[in-house]
Amino acid sequence: MLKPKTIEADWGGHLVKLTWIADAAPPEKDVTSVHGVCFYEGKILLVRVKIRGFNLPGGHVEAGETPREALHRECLEEGCAEGVIRPVGMIEVSHENNPNFDPGGKYPLIGYQLFYRMDITACHPFTREHECTARIWVEPGELPYVIEDHELILCAVEAALDAGPVSPPLDD
Repeated sequence: MLKPKTIEADWGGHLVKLTWIADAAPPEKDVTSVHGVCFYEGKILLVRVKIRGFNLPGGHVEAGETPREALHRECLEEGCAEGVIRPVGMIEVSHENNPNFDPGGKYPLIGYQLFYRMDITACHPFTREHECTARIWVEPGELPYVIEDHELILCAVEAALDAGPVSPPLDD
């Protein structure tokens, strides 16, 4: 199991502290987003989001949705993929040292991004109907050279690789 790892990041002028935590489950009310390390034929799915570059599929949990439901929806919308999932860890997002934090804003002082491993069972034609303009399949060892995100994403990928394939009974 990966040890917790912390970095600081500047997200659009907002200083945040990000901590990778393996195998943890925060209260659902504190989950701000979900992300999938999605495997298909030994490769990992990346989607090109218009303003962020190549990333893992994922996004915000909508009202009335569980994190698992949100991940299934996001993977289908962004990557046109369906599969079975298992949680592998999370990133704690802390705004405690952010001088620009808005207590009445969209995000909590401390929130969580959940990460799942998905083994794709249905790969549909890519439609570009949502915010993603491309999808690619990347060998796990090549991911650090392609993904356009902070280094803790690689902790999620390592945890997903370590977890191994998901069998259907583990998914809700």
